[in-house]
Amino acid sequence: MHTTTFAGDFRTRTLGGDSGSNANPELMNRYQILLDDRKLQWMTYHKLDRILGSGGQGVVFFSTRLGADGFALPVAMKVFSPERFGTQAGYDDAMARIGQVAATVARIQHESVLSIHDFIDRNRIRILIMEWIDGYDLRDLLRLERMAKIRNRLSQRRWDYINNVVVTAGPAHARFKAGVAVAIVRDCLAGLAAMHRENVVHGDIKTSNIMIKRTGHAKLIDIGSAFEMGKQPQVFTCTPAYAAPEVLENAPVSPRSDLASLGYVLVELLSGQPCFADTDSLRSLLEQKRSLPNRLHEIFPQEVSCNGLLMNFCRGLIAPDPSRRFPSAEAAELLQEGAASFHRQLVLSDLASEYDNDIRIWIEELKALDQQDQPAEG
Repeated sequence: MHTTTFAGDFRTRTLGGDSGSNANPELMNRYQILLDDRKLQWMTYHKLDRILGSGGQGVVFFSTRLGADGFALPVAMKVFSPERFGTQAGYDDAMARIGQVAATVARIQHESVLSIHDFIDRNRIRILIMEWIDGYDLRDLLRLERMAKIRNRLSQRRWDYINNVVVTAGPAHARFKAGVAVAIVRDCLAGLAAMHRENVVHGDIKTSNIMIKRTGHAKLIDIGSAFEMGKQPQVFTCTPAYAAPEVLENAPVSPRSDLASLGYVLVELLSGQPCFADTDSLRSLLEQKRSLPNRLHEIFPQEVSCNGLLMNFCRGLIAPDPSRRFPSAEAAELLQEGAASFHRQLVLSDLASEYDNDIRIWIEELKALDQQDQPAEG
């Protein structure tokens, strides 16, 4: 029979070990000095393995943060380019804004918002160190090549399920089924609500800035265009096709501007085609954005356009006049014509599925195929 005695301080004890101290005195002294100093400084080593993406702001690398005793943490590192700045002072001012926003976002700690690890200066060039997300961005998932690739590897039964519940072919690229598309948007709304509560506008919501993790959860990435409300920069970077009309007109940008951008993403997911025709004219693009709410019946499939609740939800996001959009990301989720109401409608109609799990399994299938197609290391 064994008797167990619990220490009053509830410290972790070595089971069956010697209760006496066998510590090395020199190591214990170093340990105590570290605790007493309350200050730490050490070198961190990163290996830039491959480029994940690049754009007007710089280059994003997949990197490995190397620590002691074989520790290796995969991270993403964005190196901000000074190319569009005429002076060091201009670059420094822009980086100061990004650094302040990064500090705020780092404190949010929301599952739908990118986790920020550090913002560093290396020879006057700034680098943002972020979590690396194992998954795909929406732009990649919309490619028809993805559909063709997975079609040849699945059973007919599984392929039919994916087409009926998750994603199917659209006029120009893949088209997400309504339940899945709204599930992704709901994750994004939760992330935006968390950012907006901290007075941060994302500023560049688009398909390539929404990652779908292997868990099936969506996460907002890339805060290079983000800014604190009331501190909108004079030079504002955006992606015109996804920018709200007021952004293109150099009017004040607000959290509702993020909602319009997310609305354009939703329309693209539901329609299987870009929201706007290619144009080099700002005027033409603005006209297309203003007319989009009235054109939804033309670009949506009948299974989407027949649902009044879903149509009103889309219009509440993309209304050209910011005052006619949902008042906030939380309202877009919770109001009577919001995202949650649409999913409740599907549940009551017995048309709902376990969206996160459906997305997760689909992403796992894509990952497995990608791994099969990778060349063997020689």
